[in-house]
Amino acid sequence: MKFKEMPYKRIQYEEVEKEFDQIVKEFKQAQNGEEQFEVHKKYYKLNDKVETMITIAHIRHDIDTTDEFYDKEQTYYDEIEPKLHNLSVTYSKMLYQSPYRDYLEEKIGKVAFKNIEINMKSFDKKLIPLMQEENALVTQYDKLIASAKIDWDGETLNLSLLKKYLTDKDREVRKKAVKKMSGFFAENAETLDTIYDKLVKNRTKQAQEMGYDNYVELGYYRMNRNCYDKKMVENYRKQVKEYFVPFAEKLHDRRRQRLGLEKLTFADDSVFFQEGNPIPKGTPEEIIENGQKMYRELSIETKEFFDFMAENELFDVIGRKTKRAGGYMTYLPEYHAPFVFANFNGTSGDVDVITHECGHAFQGYLSGKDPIREHADITMETAEIHSMSMEFFTEPWMNLFFGERTEDYIAMHLEDAAAFIPYGCMVDEFQHIVYENPEMTPAERHSAWKKLEKEYKPHLDYEGDEFFEKGGYWQKQLHIYDFPFYYIDYCLAQTCALQYKVKMDEDYKKAWESYLTLCTLSASDFFTNMIKEVGLNSPFEDGCIKEIVDKLEKKLTA
Repeated sequence: MKFKEMPYKRIQYEEVEKEFDQIVKEFKQAQNGEEQFEVHKKYYKLNDKVETMITIAHIRHDIDTTDEFYDKEQTYYDEIEPKLHNLSVTYSKMLYQSPYRDYLEEKIGKVAFKNIEINMKSFDKKLIPLMQEENALVTQYDKLIASAKIDWDGETLNLSLLKKYLTDKDREVRKKAVKKMSGFFAENAETLDTIYDKLVKNRTKQAQEMGYDNYVELGYYRMNRNCYDKKMVENYRKQVKEYFVPFAEKLHDRRRQRLGLEKLTFADDSVFFQEGNPIPKGTPEEIIENGQKMYRELSIETKEFFDFMAENELFDVIGRKTKRAGGYMTYLPEYHAPFVFANFNGTSGDVDVITHECGHAFQGYLSGKDPIREHADITMETAEIHSMSMEFFTEPWMNLFFGERTEDYIAMHLEDAAAFIPYGCMVDEFQHIVYENPEMTPAERHSAWKKLEKEYKPHLDYEGDEFFEKGGYWQKQLHIYDFPFYYIDYCLAQTCALQYKVKMDEDYKKAWESYLTLCTLSASDFFTNMIKEVGLNSPFEDGCIKEIVDKLEKKLTA
């Protein structure tokens, strides 16, 4: 069914609660594991219905943040989602404590039960008022960012549409775009600081209510970290500082020379060639059509997936002035349908959507065929391997989008992917500092960010821009507001994706088979086990980062 034809009906909490209570009653009355698993399938069905309606409302709200009907629906779900989560936790506890757990564990897997354990550590119904407040604050931030109205020579742009001018080949245009972007954030600086301060204090209070010293431990549980901890992440960041930061700085200097500049400034941060970055040819519709051709040729599995997406119009990628910023893949369980949301803006990022977000969507399409719903509950570092690796696996088809500048795009993509890792680690370390010190003032948070920039991106020069010089860049990173502790997942995944890049250059078919296996494994095993099973090195192990850097340096200097 086409997305626009999918019917929507508001989820009434009282009706869900009534149906839920009946499922609980039947589960308790079941005489053996087989009977309980049959009841569990009813829980799947209820959950699918609830998630599908909420997701439809969420997408339609994001498509037009000024739509009054779906704005009210978003506000409503901000209120009831914590209550729905309480039902989920209640059911999970019952599943976890079942006298027939051995049978159930055999059916849905050990990972599912570990996740239930983590979920129980991350939620209590007494948190509902705080979670409702948190949801409202996140929505307030998202709407503020989406509300940007930037005058550009008489045309009104939002932040997503401004991005193409940040990569313009004319340096003066880029500087003007930076000034416009900085102006928006400076104008809203006090509000941005207030929202984040309230979020930090809210999340800290939630953690304390659960008996934790601060939000870090609760944040890890909320991110469903089921096989690694803070110390392992710290060791990973340590390796990045030691090996990847110097490597990334070499890449930035290589880019500086290519641009013919004496020094790089922030206005040059996203530009790779004097003639400008390669941009995709054709209209958004033509980009989607070429994406379909690409996935039809890549594999039988990807052909089936993309044809399904195209036939059912499961893309909304055109940038519009009232559309939510950013991009994502989400899933509509009743229709076994992934959905890709993005903001095309005429840059190479438009093609990245067709590779990155479709990497997520492809895995979602595969896992949707698995009758065990828990296998779809992938942790984010695994999910991002699917997307970031797909960016590399689709490189043989980049000529469809970039023509004579295909090689420029491929070179730019590899450099950009490698240089991202220090930034991602910086975001992660910043969040650890903030949540371990929740009483920091807004000024102290900005100072902490500024210090980290010197450690992770020493080449960075804001040319005296007041807002960014004071350490304000993090306020444009929506993950810091919306999804605390998410960002390190991108770094861990990029580390694995770069391993796939090396492998596919050696033996593309073998590398693809490994990737397909990883997608199919989904969440049937833990991240640290799965990556070893498909032949990847763990990012947490000493030597992993150094080995990748050594191989990439040889590749880039060949």
